[in-house]
Amino acid sequence: MILSFSLLLLWNNWQVYNGKPSLFGAPAQTTEESAPAQTAAPSDNSIPSAAPVSTPPTSAPELSQSAPAATEASEKITVASDVLKLTFDTQGAQIVRAELPKFASEDNKDQPMVLLDNSATSVYLAQTGIVGAPQGQSFPTHLTPFRLISPSTEFTDDTLDLAFEAQAGGLRVVKTYTLHRNRYDITVRHELQNTGDTALSPALYLQLTRDGHDPSSGSYFYKTFTGPVVYSEQDRFQKVAFSDVDKNKASYIRQTSDGWIGMVQHYFASAWIPTQGVQRNNEILRISDNLYAVRAIESAGSLAPGASTTLTSNLWVGPQDQKAMSELAPGLELVVDYGWLTIISKPLFKLLTWLHSLLGNWGWAIVVLTLLIKAVFYPLSAASYRSMAKMKQVTPRMQALREKFGDDKAKLNQAMMEMYRTEKINPLGGCLPMVVQIPVFIALYWVLLGSVEMRGAPWILWVQDLSVRDPWFILPAIMMATMFLQIKLNPTPPDPMQARIMMMMPLIFGGMMFFFPAGLVLYWCVNNAVSIAQQRYIMKKLDKETAAAAR
Repeated sequence: MILSFSLLLLWNNWQVYNGKPSLFGAPAQTTEESAPAQTAAPSDNSIPSAAPVSTPPTSAPELSQSAPAATEASEKITVASDVLKLTFDTQGAQIVRAELPKFASEDNKDQPMVLLDNSATSVYLAQTGIVGAPQGQSFPTHLTPFRLISPSTEFTDDTLDLAFEAQAGGLRVVKTYTLHRNRYDITVRHELQNTGDTALSPALYLQLTRDGHDPSSGSYFYKTFTGPVVYSEQDRFQKVAFSDVDKNKASYIRQTSDGWIGMVQHYFASAWIPTQGVQRNNEILRISDNLYAVRAIESAGSLAPGASTTLTSNLWVGPQDQKAMSELAPGLELVVDYGWLTIISKPLFKLLTWLHSLLGNWGWAIVVLTLLIKAVFYPLSAASYRSMAKMKQVTPRMQALREKFGDDKAKLNQAMMEMYRTEKINPLGGCLPMVVQIPVFIALYWVLLGSVEMRGAPWILWVQDLSVRDPWFILPAIMMATMFLQIKLNPTPPDPMQARIMMMMPLIFGGMMFFFPAGLVLYWCVNNAVSIAQQRYIMKKLDKETAAAAR
């Protein structure tokens, strides 16, 4: 079973490496789209003509990151709440940097985690703009110079309004970001006013631009998804790999009136939640080498001369906090993707969170949760251990049969089946109860791997961060020892080669666990220790029963 599971993990990683969906994650979406497949954006920076009023335009301007003339005159404005430190660029009134002071950087624990960024090594931006201008003109986009019109950039209450203004193509745009204390969601209002003498049909685009690099928290031994996502009530949560965008094979819902768009990575996410109930187009495209964008475009309707309208959206920039995200928008908590085991993983996460509220320590919450799961599955485990104990008792007889019949496989199998019937042993009795438990253990694996609550959470003594490897490799060493003890308690395989392979498994798995998060290794150590205790108890109980029957 261990060897088979190892091969399954290797095959899964090979599939992911080649751009195919994970066997343990959500399957690739094959939705029927009502809009044609989108190609990469044109190489120029032209703005398309406006679409009819009834539907938003199907394209926004090319997301070029360079506009020398505007960049020279742009200004960086920094504001901070207790959980966010944001830097705005007056070019486009876009967010070009977001620091999360509650979370330490992977590279430097003394520095805050940086999610959004616009540097030589990282591009990850939150941008908006208006399209749909008459031919030959343009409305304010994320490349247009804006000016700050807010009187203050400091928090004096529970909220802070940061407003920017720009005018182009006969349209005045006031973009207002409302930050909230102790919250990662930002309310964004776009006030549009027609200052010309003809009717206009503008459309708002909300977009996230990101390079294709994996975050530094990644590992060669396990893979978490990084890339654009789209959610709708119709097709639910859809992930799109950067490789599929490169190949123009991205599959996702193109037109909808609900849901949201986002970019996710291990532990963190950003997402735009447009006005619900308004028809819009979604786009995911490759801008240039290793640079991608996901965006939603919604119509603002027809604006007569002098008329105005306001479009309100929400922007999430922060950790994958499932509770806060679910309160902000339906399905937003699904950025913590448990794949096809979500139905099991979600209750496990809620139970783990409840245990943490009682114990105040995520490490001890993992320990208690593992004990509870082992207690629930004890009847199945007992059946499995009893079967393995019986198999171990008859191992000398099995070896004698192998020596007696030699290479005559037919007679050997016949004799072994007769012995099984006589001793009332089911050869599969030790495996089948364990197979039933595998989905639960895999679900718990993904809960511990994907929960941002583990990031920076201490347990005891040397383990000060459950989301990174054990700095002293003590837990992996304990895991290897407990695996070795489990193998010694089980029946020795009659085949010498198989027996040698089984004895190598603790070294192989223990070596892998040197690089896994300490929280996961803690779970496996507790699971193994409890399994050994249960197995020893069952074996002693069976020995007493056998001795009593022999009297």
